[in-house]
Amino acid sequence: MKLASLKYDDVFREVFAREGVRRQLISDVTGILDIAVILTDGIRVDIELQLRPQKYWLKRNLFYLAKMYTGDLRAGQRYDCLNRCIAISILDFDLVPGEECHTAYTLQDKRGQELTDLFEVHIIELRKQICPGEAVGDWIRLINAENTEELEMIVTGNAGILEAMEVMRTMSLGKRLRMRYEAHLKAVRDRWAEDEYVRDQGIEEGLVRGKAEGKADTVLLLLSEKGTVSGELEEMIRGERDPERLDSLVKAAARAESVEAFRKTSVL
Repeated sequence: MKLASLKYDDVFREVFAREGVRRQLISDVTGILDIAVILTDGIRVDIELQLRPQKYWLKRNLFYLAKMYTGDLRAGQRYDCLNRCIAISILDFDLVPGEECHTAYTLQDKRGQELTDLFEVHIIELRKQICPGEAVGDWIRLINAENTEELEMIVTGNAGILEAMEVMRTMSLGKRLRMRYEAHLKAVRDRWAEDEYVRDQGIEEGLVRGKAEGKADTVLLLLSEKGTVSGELEEMIRGERDPERLDSLVKAAARAESVEAFRKTSVL
């Protein structure tokens, strides 16, 4: 199924409007672990996606980095008001010589001795081979993903990437179905909250049942856009209680081109 790619401006803005996604990307790129603490100290970070080469791109990038650095200094203020600025540029073209997909720069002398970390530039090149162990590898796979099959191949425990994947899946749905899906997600979260309250009262069964019903609803909602779901199939899906099995059914429903294709690839 075609995916709402991160290379579309509206999708990129929607995904990185999520604070959890932004913080995780910054942490993975810069190596700063406690983003919440660091950013409250005034550090400014700009994240940009550039799909096409531009003449003087590097000069343009440094121009905006310098503007970001000086932007908070008001007339009469002292220089100690200036804060560290970080530019993260994600490029769909090759810029930096060499094979590394992620390069980072600060102000250094010829021996590599750093003068200051007030300016920091990170360049991530989407077309270069991902280096083993590179922290931004899954981010590159995510941005390059063009369909749901490629999205599902990203196996990660990275919370920011998982949140981004959820937003991309939602935006890939048609407008009518997306509105239904978002309403459905709200209902599912409300149900989970209710069931978690029940669990806190010592009744675990309600939580398990609520989550299973929510996942079954997701499967049926995805299938409804691809054909008619028979009563028999709906009953089989709603009768499933195994969490891992339900997760696989959600993925199968997202990938399937039709209800019949779903039945052939899913053993119910």
